[in-house]
Amino acid sequence: MARAAKKASPSGMAERRTKLGERELKHGAVTVAVLPPAERIGLRAPAASIAALSKALGVKLPNKPKSSASEGSRHALWLGPDEWLVIDDGGGNPMADLAEVKALHSAADISNRNVGIVVSGAKVEATLSAGCPQDLTPDAFPVGACSRTLMGKVEIVLFRAAEDAFRVECWRSFSEYVFDFLDEAARDAVG
Repeated sequence: MARAAKKASPSGMAERRTKLGERELKHGAVTVAVLPPAERIGLRAPAASIAALSKALGVKLPNKPKSSASEGSRHALWLGPDEWLVIDDGGGNPMADLAEVKALHSAADISNRNVGIVVSGAKVEATLSAGCPQDLTPDAFPVGACSRTLMGKVEIVLFRAAEDAFRVECWRSFSEYVFDFLDEAARDAVG
């Protein structure tokens, strides 16, 4: 398997690319597409630090299971009582935003660890349900809901971005498996 080479951007900095490139597949009413590279941090913090961290990040960290918050291109996904995945699709740098925060927290840049895949269309729930054990109907998993779960044999973070669109975050090393799984599930869903 060929490795994607880094090329220089106009500023001279290396340009990041996803492991899967810019793959996009459409099967009837379902599209499976790799998202462009994004900045991501894994964040852990006690409840007493949430206000200061939210202010620095520009998005209120949610404090309820299966919830998220978004401001512009930045999303904060609740993963546990003291854990969030923060994603910035707009070129912002959440790690830099936390540099001056004195509140107790642990933040790790996981931008290169994860790959984002969007699954959208009228048959999105049927596609994802082929490998995800959760109830993904709008009543059980409304827009804005997120969860750490499984897709086939792989752990993912699932985020419902719109009524007919989900973001799947998976580790880079599992991204080909997840993309191929979703490709096959989409074909079966539109059957």
